Amino acid sequence: MDQSLSNTSQSRSVDRKTIEKNRRIQMKALSSELNALLPQTSRAPLTLPDQLDEAANYIKKLQVNLEKMTERKRKLAATGSSSMPSSVDVSVPRRLPKIEIQETGSILHVFLVTSVEHKFIFHEIISVLSDESGAEITHAGSSTVDDTVFHTLHCKVEDCDYGASSRISESLKKLVNNFN
Repeated sequence: MDQSLSNTSQSRSVDRKTIEKNRRIQMKALSSELNALLPQTSRAPLTLPDQLDEAANYIKKLQVNLEKMTERKRKLAATGSSSMPSSVDVSVPRRLPKIEIQETGSILHVFLVTSVEHKFIFHEIISVLSDESGAEITHAGSSTVDDTVFHTLHCKVEDCDYGASSRISESLKKLVNNFN
């Protein structure tokens, strides 16, 4: 009987040692995983208590940032809903037409960026250039990326009319600004 008691006490001791060893391995793995989640600093490796302190401080900092962002979101939602009609989506900014005109002698290069819902403005600009200004359009093109349309126009202005390029530029800018 004495042997059976000593065998059971030895097996309990071995079991405790194995359990403790597994617990330590698991804790080491968890602390390594926690350390990997923290932003890396250029300092020398920290001791385990220092790593835990740094993790606690980092979590507190994240909580403060989250609270600030939540408050900011709440304020933006409150101001957005009070100043805008409810049918307008405030999360997506409206794309307004933009125009850039470059003059090279008697040649005008017109670059127009619009949203898909403003693509008809391209026709209006061609009308202004050809009908009202008498400019000869030598190249016209457009391409669409997502909901943005990029237009390019190259036109030649009559040489005899000094200042025509400036007048055309101003009328095109006014046309685009009317859509804003």
